[in-house]
Amino acid sequence: MTTPITDHYTSAQDAIGQGVDPTLSTVIDGGCALTLRPAVVVMDLERLGTMQPSRLSFMRTLVRRMVQEAWRITETRFALDDEGHGEAVYCLKAGSESYQFVVFSRPLEDALRNDRVISNQWDLTMALVRGDLSDAQLEQLRINVPLQEAGRMDDNVLVLSRANRSFRSFDAVVARLAAGLQPDIERLKVVGYLCRTTAVYGSGKFGMAGWHVVKTNCRSFRTPFSGEMFTCYMLRHFSCLQVEHLAHVQSPGTAVTIAPEIKRYIGIGNATGLGMAPFLIKHPVLISHWMTQREIALARVLNQTDCDAPKLNSLQSMLGQVMQHLRETTVDAAYQNSRNQSLIAACLDLVAKLSEPAFCAGLTGAGWKALQTFIVARYGRAMEELVHVLLFELYPHLVDPLEEAMAADESLDLDSGMTLVELLVLLETHYDWALNIDFEDPNHHALFWYRSEEKMEPRLGDRACDAGAEREMPMLIALGVRQCFDAMQQFLAKEPDSLVIDFLIGHPDQLATVRRVQTLCGLPYGDIRGNLSDRNLEPMHLLRAKLSFFGVGKFDPKSKLWVRNTMFQGAPIIEDLSHDLNPDHWYFPTAPVL
Repeated sequence: MTTPITDHYTSAQDAIGQGVDPTLSTVIDGGCALTLRPAVVVMDLERLGTMQPSRLSFMRTLVRRMVQEAWRITETRFALDDEGHGEAVYCLKAGSESYQFVVFSRPLEDALRNDRVISNQWDLTMALVRGDLSDAQLEQLRINVPLQEAGRMDDNVLVLSRANRSFRSFDAVVARLAAGLQPDIERLKVVGYLCRTTAVYGSGKFGMAGWHVVKTNCRSFRTPFSGEMFTCYMLRHFSCLQVEHLAHVQSPGTAVTIAPEIKRYIGIGNATGLGMAPFLIKHPVLISHWMTQREIALARVLNQTDCDAPKLNSLQSMLGQVMQHLRETTVDAAYQNSRNQSLIAACLDLVAKLSEPAFCAGLTGAGWKALQTFIVARYGRAMEELVHVLLFELYPHLVDPLEEAMAADESLDLDSGMTLVELLVLLETHYDWALNIDFEDPNHHALFWYRSEEKMEPRLGDRACDAGAEREMPMLIALGVRQCFDAMQQFLAKEPDSLVIDFLIGHPDQLATVRRVQTLCGLPYGDIRGNLSDRNLEPMHLLRAKLSFFGVGKFDPKSKLWVRNTMFQGAPIIEDLSHDLNPDHWYFPTAPVL
């Protein structure tokens, strides 16, 4: 069991007085003390933009659970017409629990196919429902699920989603299958999916079951976002069956089904914009929890000294797979292409170093920490974060158990009896990164976040030329800390012996910041170390961080504001779940060779 021993002190002064760096987090892990990387390293915004999917990503943990717990998925209804429109129902049996996945396919003109959240028509809409499904319940789903946000669900519904056919691949794959040919692998390297989801809703929206209901009553989906990920997994399955159905309708005499190895390579597309960024700010306790599990996994792995020839050979092989994956990743953004090429060059160089007997002998004697030191000095943080997740693959027994600790109580506590001086010291110690930002410089306070009424999505505005700054979203934690700190100093000048409650009575507008600071000083990875109003902000760093927790691949920025990516590419298909197989072979997937 892992428990904290220096996560929190009565005050930062106590920590410093005991010779402990308060920016570090130390945990007791199996009787040993692990010192995790400091938050100034882990939560640096640019480093977050280099994060890669890992064994702890939600797609990976879901697929492992599906295989280990022998989930059984059966088709109970598949009623599609010659145009592929209709409905399908699938039943999931997971232990003693039963769930239904329902998908509706409706006609949609090409001109109306839109991936924006404001769209109100889609090719596919779907829902994940707990328990059995009566005829009356199915009829209610037929009415409400295609309406999405405009519909209303009950608390038997766990997840609501929608998707569109891919312009680039859907019809092309149907035509190939109808002609008796397998899908074009080169096209799949570029696209990687048949359908792209535009929203996946859970956690109590629109009358659905809240997270407290799911984690208590749905053991199969007890970890964060597992219900949402399963919905995407089932969408992937249905998309393959739909194109096979359409191919058979077009040419029943010649049509073929998709080869299993190609079906595994087909994923689900996703388009994500700035709407994902506020989650990282609004859920600091959960984010700290996720990051802590990753850092515990890393500390466990780096403490291993069995850096032997078989493991070094495995690392070489994985680096080769990463290079192939990156070469098969097509992106339009020049800067992302450059980053991918830099990573390929670093992988090539490290593979060459791992072929040198003297270099390997040095690692065998010194362990993985020596490799980390070499990588940091030679390649930088992007390669460092990549190698970390590859090392996770060598020690599944050390990493995988941490997936059960990814949920968290997200309450923010208030210690109103703390002296205001103690709170001031906490700010100076844990939020020095925020206090060092000069918000008087227009370039450091140039951008503001707002929600567009037209697009129903978060957007970035420029204070120098855009209206609406007075309605900005509460995204600027660093600025809030600065303002709270200044107000506290002025208050202490008049009331040096005051308590936090005294300050809040006079400054109730600072309550949210005080709660956040008092809670997160014991949770070092809750706040991103970056200025989200800086003119040079790269929002993609925020999106990359959250998407890495989901486990997405083929990160393809289409602008500074939204990104296209692929989910579940390479993952086992439903037919694989009943077999005794390794459910973790699909990291950095590469195209099949027929």
